[in-house]
Amino acid sequence: MLRTPGGPGRRRLPTIMTGGEEAAPLRRTGSAQRATFLELFFDLVYVFALTRISFRAFEDLALEPGGTTGWSPVTGGVKTLLLLLLALWAVWQGTAWTTSRYDPHHGWLQFVVITALIGSMVMGVAIPHAFTSTGLAFAVAYVVTQVSRPGLLLLALGSHEYRRLKLRMLVTFGATGVLWLTGAFLSPTPRGLLWALALVVEYLAARFGWPVPGLGRSRASRWDVAGEHLAERYQQFFLVALGETILVGGLAYSTGPFDPARTGAFAVALVTSVLLWRIYVQRAGQVLAEAVVRSRHPSDTGRSAADTHLAMVVGLVGTAIGYELTIEHPFTSPEAAWVVLVVGGPVLFLLARARFEYEVFGRVSPSRWLAAVLLVVLFPLLLHVVPLVSATVAALVLGGVAAADARRARGRPPGTPRPTPVTTPPHPPRRVGLTPVIKKFASR
Repeated sequence: MLRTPGGPGRRRLPTIMTGGEEAAPLRRTGSAQRATFLELFFDLVYVFALTRISFRAFEDLALEPGGTTGWSPVTGGVKTLLLLLLALWAVWQGTAWTTSRYDPHHGWLQFVVITALIGSMVMGVAIPHAFTSTGLAFAVAYVVTQVSRPGLLLLALGSHEYRRLKLRMLVTFGATGVLWLTGAFLSPTPRGLLWALALVVEYLAARFGWPVPGLGRSRASRWDVAGEHLAERYQQFFLVALGETILVGGLAYSTGPFDPARTGAFAVALVTSVLLWRIYVQRAGQVLAEAVVRSRHPSDTGRSAADTHLAMVVGLVGTAIGYELTIEHPFTSPEAAWVVLVVGGPVLFLLARARFEYEVFGRVSPSRWLAAVLLVVLFPLLLHVVPLVSATVAALVLGGVAAADARRARGRPPGTPRPTPVTTPPHPPRRVGLTPVIKKFASR
């Protein structure tokens, strides 16, 4: 059986007690909470993959003279930004949760991370033509990565009771894998629909405990995770996405020419990246790890933070695409889709950041949602000005939020977290039936 030692202000991780389960690669009590070098190496792949996302969406939205105008380019951009980005996020998040629950130094776990690294790299290479010629490569890499993780852990766990969860995950990813592989042989529109359906099924399965007929389901609140490690992984992925905004802006500007308009657009992009970093780390970003550890159910808080960070990352990627469009076309009459990215990226980031603050402290600073509302109100006016003006307005609004944060935090510590998971419904009381041992086993 598992013993969970207690401790002041800290959720301990399980220690394996029975001889038959000693080989199970669970994290040991008091194990290191920092990410391993292999995990950081894995993150480097996502710097490349996110730039491929931005490149693909930019190709959809940057119209040549005489090309299709209006909202029609948004279709391709949304497919790229959401479907392919969500697929990459699913692989990264699944790997991050795995290394937060199991010993990342164990040979099986390192094999899982290396497999995810290779799969993510193949997906990144395939992204620019994922809806045309490289769709099969993208789908195969995704399916192999998602299926191999629970499959390898199923072998590594031996007779441990957690293997039942991995079996349910393996069944789920095997079923959705059929949708991914089938979609790879279809034309772009049905391919996108099948892939979207697969992502929805996987997300709902994870949300409801990977339910499989005959195998039951589990509840996230009962999962043991290394809270500090999981929080650090989310912070690292945010920095990867923020670095991608700088990289995209730098690559766009480095192609020249270095005229005043493009230079101004590049300067606005750099300032915006700094402001996004400042707003993220202010208070809540500094104490996320403590908030997860203090939570009554660290897994629930971690899962809620996952959704919030995904929204912030989508906002960052959208902002990066807006940078590129602004640098390439600073004084061009804008398309509506361009303004959506230039303004909508920061709006989504601010709203998600407000939710993040609520998760950590149980409150929201008014400056965040007021700034988001202001940008939404200004949107109709920004449709009639050049992209450089829109980007500058967005940077000024973000600067106002950062200034308000700095004024409020002057001379004060970051504060004590009061974690408030906002997406997890209350769990029903536990019932004892005629076969409590079987029910306990099935609920894992």
